[in-house]
Amino acid sequence: MENLNQNIENHYLKEELYEDILNRLKEQGIDLNEVKRSDIAGVDEFHVRGAAVSKELADSLNLDGATVLDVGCGLGGPCRMLADEYNCQVTGLDLSKEYIRTAKELSKLVKLDSKTSFIKGDATSLPFEDNTFDVIWTQHVQMNIPNKEKFYSEISRVLKSGGHFLYYEILKKGDGEVNYPMPWASTSEISFLFKEAEMDNFLTKFGLTKEQSNDQTIYGIDFLDALFVKLKEFGPPKIGLNALMGETTKQKLVNVLGHLKSGELELKSGVYKK
Repeated sequence: MENLNQNIENHYLKEELYEDILNRLKEQGIDLNEVKRSDIAGVDEFHVRGAAVSKELADSLNLDGATVLDVGCGLGGPCRMLADEYNCQVTGLDLSKEYIRTAKELSKLVKLDSKTSFIKGDATSLPFEDNTFDVIWTQHVQMNIPNKEKFYSEISRVLKSGGHFLYYEILKKGDGEVNYPMPWASTSEISFLFKEAEMDNFLTKFGLTKEQSNDQTIYGIDFLDALFVKLKEFGPPKIGLNALMGETTKQKLVNVLGHLKSGELELKSGVYKK
């Protein structure tokens, strides 16, 4: 498992990521003392549809004053959005040391470090007491986790009774082969896709009840189609997911889009209650 976790961390590794983001902001003439969340939104929401879908997910509940855990938080964009717009106290956890370092620095940069905290950790062994959080949140995370049962049992364990689990995930829909690279995996060795019914079985087993499920696939397809039109016309953005995915950005997004269109993969969001 240690080797697997290291391989996953290596997949996402981008040395001096925070410094690279700062340089990109400077190149746009943005005063580093006056950086707004919107200035970094292109890079700190590493999932299809970015900040827009995070906002939709947040609006599915009354989150005012909630304590939230974002499992697989990446650079912490959704954590900062929840803290800033929904008055939440948010903890982000991620396997990537560099992502956690960058998340902490970005929160300081936009002056949200008092309402957000970030911890390097394993999603299948959460470093929290039972019944700690009002809300647990995942976006495009489980694809890198082979032990789904442990993952969802840990989510249930640290979620308060009456609390909610919110998710937005890429799931397997068909039974065919998946082409790599993908944003979450360069090869199949660190990719563990599964189907919505399997996720539901685990969550139900661990005492959670489905309140809503939304098919986001067509919206993801529209988003990626529009993104490719924009890339063709204007080239890569100054601050975007290319900062995270590097030279393979286009191929990874082409593969995601192709599989969403073919029906091999699907995008789903939803809410469960414990």
